Amino acid sequence: MPEPTSVPQKATRQAAQAAFVPTMRELVRTYQAFAAYSEAHIRQFDLTSSQFDVVATLGNTDGLSMSDIGQKTLITKGTLTGVVDRLIKKDLVMRENPPGDRRSVIVSLTSKGQQVFEQVFPAHIAYLKTQFENLDPSELELLRILLSRLRQNF
Repeated sequence: MPEPTSVPQKATRQAAQAAFVPTMRELVRTYQAFAAYSEAHIRQFDLTSSQFDVVATLGNTDGLSMSDIGQKTLITKGTLTGVVDRLIKKDLVMRENPPGDRRSVIVSLTSKGQQVFEQVFPAHIAYLKTQFENLDPSELELLRILLSRLRQNF
């Protein structure tokens, strides 16, 4: 005679059957596939995904505070300091204190960083575009709207 199902087992089975779980799994798989595809290309330019994210964020700006960079990228504050330190060692970015405010730090691209941005950013967008071209503009718009709605729930 089989043993009765324990309460924790029943709860985990019910949780696994929640209607959103297949969508959540597909979202995670999609992000992992996108990240792997993107990162393989970025690595060809001797950059990590985080380094590229910072360079791309700083491109077309006069520089941003660490806080602003953190808000505009997917990089946590603790990780961001290390990423910026490594970009400084590569002479791609620099830190400066704005005049009259020694407590603030502005990070901006160096001339070498600007050259890397101008080379890598358009090349990477073109690389990613080939995959997104498989979707109709209406599908892209619907996907954007749905992802935005999902993000707003968090």
